[in-house]
Amino acid sequence: MSKSLFDLEGKVALVTGSTRGIGKSIAEELARAGAKVVVSSRKAEACEAVRRELEAKGLTVLAKPCNVSRKEELEALVQFTEKAWGRVDIAVANAAVNPYYGPLAQIPDEAFDKVFLNNVKSVLWLANLTIPAMAERGGGSFISVGSIGGIIANTVIGAYGMSKAADHHLVRNLAAEWGPKGVRVNAIAPGLIKTDFARALWEDEARRRDREANTPLRRIGEPRDIGGIAVFLASDAAAFITGQTIVADGGVTIL
Repeated sequence: MSKSLFDLEGKVALVTGSTRGIGKSIAEELARAGAKVVVSSRKAEACEAVRRELEAKGLTVLAKPCNVSRKEELEALVQFTEKAWGRVDIAVANAAVNPYYGPLAQIPDEAFDKVFLNNVKSVLWLANLTIPAMAERGGGSFISVGSIGGIIANTVIGAYGMSKAADHHLVRNLAAEWGPKGVRVNAIAPGLIKTDFARALWEDEARRRDREANTPLRRIGEPRDIGGIAVFLASDAAAFITGQTIVADGGVTIL
């Protein structure tokens, strides 16, 4: 009997920013699909807590803290994964920051630089640390978590949206470069998801009610709405998909 197109048995996945919210959902669903998964975020305690939680569910998970804004820590994370399990077949760049909430006219230079270092440059670093080895083995999947903020304007998280627009185009460029070697590179663009990261948006009652009223599915998203998309993009079900940004926003961007 042939295996499911969504079966990730035997694959090794690395997910940054994966101790809560969207990243945690992605790590858990990849593991449920059969992958061995390395979870990571800045705090060692958070990494270990998630490792124990997922392991208790019967999933194969290791943990390694990493601040993605430090290249040497990303290098150490990839080396840790390769030493433990021999390779990286699936890399998910989810870690991101948004230190500023307000108009672009008032954003401090330090905040702008931090957004682009964490949300764009670190994604390129991770790609360059993982994709060449995938190509040598004949294929792999690199996934960046973008945002509909990179597609539509927003008056309070403009720099974040600009960084995500850059991520969406980064995956197109990487897909063009690495497609001939069998590596697929895609992005996921979530809408408003109920995570700690987006708390400033969904805890704003007026903004949340307005978003729900203008969303065809009449709700904001949950982290579990995104995890399955990563499984799809990492699996043979998406074998002919590369350079794409999959939007998961309840329909917001169609209106």
